[in-house]
Amino acid sequence: MVSKPKVVLGVSGGIAAYKACELLRRLTESGHDVRVVPTDSALHFVGAATWSALSGNPVSTEVWESVHEVPHVRIGQAADLVVVAPATADMLAKAAHGLADDLLTNTLLTARCPVVFAPAMHTEMWEHPATQENVATLRRRGAVVVEPAVGRLTGVDTGKGRLPDPAEIFEICRHVLNWHSPARGTATPDLAGRHVVVSAGGTREPLDPVRYLGNRSSGKQGYALARAAAARGARVTLVEANTGIPDPAGVDVVHVGTALQLREAVLKAVADADAVVMAAAVADFRPAVYATGKIKKQDDGGAPTVELVRNPDILAEISADRALPGQVVVGFAAETDDVLANGREKLRRKGCDLLVVNEVGERKTFGSEENEAVVLASDGAETPVPHGPKEALAETVWDLVLPRLRATT
Repeated sequence: MVSKPKVVLGVSGGIAAYKACELLRRLTESGHDVRVVPTDSALHFVGAATWSALSGNPVSTEVWESVHEVPHVRIGQAADLVVVAPATADMLAKAAHGLADDLLTNTLLTARCPVVFAPAMHTEMWEHPATQENVATLRRRGAVVVEPAVGRLTGVDTGKGRLPDPAEIFEICRHVLNWHSPARGTATPDLAGRHVVVSAGGTREPLDPVRYLGNRSSGKQGYALARAAAARGARVTLVEANTGIPDPAGVDVVHVGTALQLREAVLKAVADADAVVMAAAVADFRPAVYATGKIKKQDDGGAPTVELVRNPDILAEISADRALPGQVVVGFAAETDDVLANGREKLRRKGCDLLVVNEVGERKTFGSEENEAVVLASDGAETPVPHGPKEALAETVWDLVLPRLRATT
């Protein structure tokens, strides 16, 4: 029998503790053996009976319970993953400084597996220099500290500090578990300390207030790239165009609509980026004139003529004018015929370091959970990626980016 991955879900005392119930449900329903270790403060928000019923495992907060089992050592030693959600400012401080005054902090000290922190607190607490130094310390040691979301906080306050959506925290946990699998043999987040920019989705070019020129891109591949990079420790900026997908956890998202807006956002984001992955489907053309009123049918039965102008070639622009020395640029080429031949020509013309080439169509790739591609490199190397989940292609892309990043340090 194959044993279930053992996950410790640490819950610290914040109002967002109730959201951890949803994360717990997703972990257990996807086949993980979850042990919940709340702090005493967390039990003021969600009781031990709830955690025990949802996990199917006993719940304790003190090192003095079941002493014969040495829980303050054994729980961390046996874990494949520890995730703390929510992680309060107090918990981050304790973890960064190695304090161990309850079962959860003892577990963090004894764990030799990947650790994920999903912070939740008021904006002022998150932005305080002490908290930021604690976060930097944890990341330097190899922990994945997810960037909090922006939104409604306790009371009427709004800002950065909201716990990311539990579904997105789950995706980060899944990526981290896959990345740290024995098959990969890695121990620390290999993109830690890096800033990467990913574009996703499809731009829309307005014809009039109700119509636009667009494409079939869902943005799922770009989101998979963003999630994978965040799970590998990177600071991620995702420039998103018209996806309708919830923001990934731990990622700074910039929402845009048109190709010109995407260009502006990308050029701003890449100023300090180590790598840029242009996975968005950017419209090649836009209407030369925007009609301020809805375009009406013509009485004579004819159709209006729409004049198009070319949009800027963002991939070629950032490839030719790198914002930083050694910046790695990755493009995507969606082709319908002569896929590899067109891809090689596009790689030469665009000047990027890597080009992900895939065949697309009405029922291929767009909107699907799977992808199949060949990654072409400027040095002539070609890496085929067989049909499979888009996460697999995302990991391959970062695997190929990584040695190019290392070559620049």
